[in-house]
Amino acid sequence: MTPINIMVTRHAAFYSPLISAIAAGFLQQEGLAPSYAIATPQRSVVDGIRDGSIHLGQSAVSSNWGLLERGEAPDIVHFSQINERDGFFIAAREPDPDFNWTKLIGKQVLVDHLRQPLAMFKYAVHQRGVDYESIDSIDAGGVEEIDAAFRAGQGDYVHQQGPAPQQLEKEGIGYVVAAVGEVIGPVAFSSLTASREWLRTDMARAFMHAYRKARHYVNNTEAATIAKAQATFFKGIDHDALRRAIELYQGLGCWQVDPRITREAYDRALDVFLHSGVISKRHGYDTVVVAPPDEG
Repeated sequence: MTPINIMVTRHAAFYSPLISAIAAGFLQQEGLAPSYAIATPQRSVVDGIRDGSIHLGQSAVSSNWGLLERGEAPDIVHFSQINERDGFFIAAREPDPDFNWTKLIGKQVLVDHLRQPLAMFKYAVHQRGVDYESIDSIDAGGVEEIDAAFRAGQGDYVHQQGPAPQQLEKEGIGYVVAAVGEVIGPVAFSSLTASREWLRTDMARAFMHAYRKARHYVNNTEAATIAKAQATFFKGIDHDALRRAIELYQGLGCWQVDPRITREAYDRALDVFLHSGVISKRHGYDTVVVAPPDEG
């Protein structure tokens, strides 16, 4: 077995196509022995790719735009989508089957302030006719801090990836009332990234064979079965909460079987970031995105 080192920027059920490549054994079937690490503030996916300690990572096409804004040429490219929807949910303190986005006006919302989640949230509320400035948007910190703050009673609503809000629901603390992905539609949200050099290797092609199988698997397998296989990746999360998160992502259409990052989804992400003022201009698709390594 050949070791393959993978690092993710975020860890959530939202990234099930990549997690399932490991958990369901598809990488192992290709002769690859995967390691899986989560990035930290001290060590990013880009750091790992550049120093050669990881082979590929989970990131987003938008991560390259910061370099392009500074006039630098990215040395890392994106070769496959993970998600073609935003994967954040809005949870309230009480069930609200009649929720609409105007209910956020004047309310305290614990919003994930990482660059991309915040840009997407701002765009979603705009699409629903709500001025972001009319919301009391609270930056509670990272993923764990946001969850802890809501559990401690802060905020009327919380903005999280699954399975965190589904776990809140299971415990009777919060209730999912909306999905950002329903509002924005297809968008280049998260993707796989690597160096151009690695993408020319046999390992990259073997990875892609396994990853295609994983994408088919998450679209054609019961959520309960996927959740059971991934249980060790989500310690402390109830099986039903994890199953429900996966089920919702399947229903949203996050995981298209075709792994290519489309120009349409890429352009939609540009729309989001331009609206939010994160970038100053549209950056070319071909400077950021390449074809999957088994198509070259």
